[in-house]
Amino acid sequence: MATLSPAPHLAPRLDVLDARRVRAEFPIFERCRHLPLIYLDSAASSQKPRAVIEAMAGYYETCHANVHRGVYGLAEEATGRYEQARAAVARFIGAPSAREVVFTKNATEALNLVAFSWGRANLRPGDVVVLTEMEHHANLVPWLMLAEQVGVELRYLGITDDGHLDLSGLDAALDGAKVVALTAMSNVLGTLNPVRRVADAAHVAGAVVVVDASQYVPHLPTDVSALGADFLAFTGHKMLGPTGIGVLWGREAVLESTPPFLGGGEMIRDVRLDGFTPNELPWKFEAGTPPIAEAVGLAAAVRVLEGIGMEMVRAHEIALTSYALRTLDARFGADLVVHGPRASAERGGVLSFSFKDLHPHDIAQVLDQSGICVRAGHHCAKPLLRRLGVSATSRASWYVYNDESDIDALAQGLVACSELFCL
Repeated sequence: MATLSPAPHLAPRLDVLDARRVRAEFPIFERCRHLPLIYLDSAASSQKPRAVIEAMAGYYETCHANVHRGVYGLAEEATGRYEQARAAVARFIGAPSAREVVFTKNATEALNLVAFSWGRANLRPGDVVVLTEMEHHANLVPWLMLAEQVGVELRYLGITDDGHLDLSGLDAALDGAKVVALTAMSNVLGTLNPVRRVADAAHVAGAVVVVDASQYVPHLPTDVSALGADFLAFTGHKMLGPTGIGVLWGREAVLESTPPFLGGGEMIRDVRLDGFTPNELPWKFEAGTPPIAEAVGLAAAVRVLEGIGMEMVRAHEIALTSYALRTLDARFGADLVVHGPRASAERGGVLSFSFKDLHPHDIAQVLDQSGICVRAGHHCAKPLLRRLGVSATSRASWYVYNDESDIDALAQGLVACSELFCL
């Protein structure tokens, strides 16, 4: 069976995160066309350490079989690794029980599961769902679809001019609310939202709280009980893990009362010609052959992050964000506008910005010529960008393998953009 201990090659922990030492564990940084890779797009998808790649290859090489169904040794070993991965994720997010951890394809599927399984079973025409203006489309479009299909009323919490969640109208928004769905950290602004404060108010009003933690779990110590959520979703590929696997955590009592999302094999206990009996948690939400290798890879990513220490990850990103804000301010002043909070302790390692009159796509293409990868576009948050008064932004985001030299390269690359376009 695969061990669940922290990755030994990244222990013991250091007083300060050594990004160069960490980066040495990521094979992609050994790739070199004509320039070193400076990867500043981890908010979209993080790179993968050798431990994750080897764990997935090791599964395929040594014990691949379908899980939960075979009674032969190989199948039992595969099942063991899959369920060990669930236990590792439960430990990582402070879940009271592994039964509360459901594997999905990604966070988008997890949030759709909540909207369409729990939502259709519990919401009626006129019921209120409270969202925020800073939601990723994954935590917005499913509720828009439900509003069309069921007739629920959608209300929105706005944002302040400095990029914080505006809670001045919270009590009014919660009047009659059945659901509050919000992001724990904005993928555009980097804003860390007061999830527990909102959750406590929502519960007093009788609402269920759904948290999109896709940008939160990879970067901060997470305790789902302390956050006060009823459902919480995140994805593996943003936290050093593989694509193709996400997680839905839900309070056991709420998951028990939620109908299955998809029908087929594995999610049933019995099937008759006149009906079926669903499986117990968490398998009633995992129809068909699950992402076994991806779960093994996600468990390896958890071990890597535990080996570094999530407190260390957070401290590193605060320091790097502070350095980025100081560096960009000093180099460009008012020519570069950062969207979101100015205090690094109030945000994650995501920096969306507008630079002079340059289009973000032009910026991204010029930076790419220097080996610098940044995101350009609406970041799957079109309503938020309309609120900001822009159609697109450039976005740089960092993680455990980035250091100050990457920020310096970004600043120098922006100088090159300005010179190229004679601005």
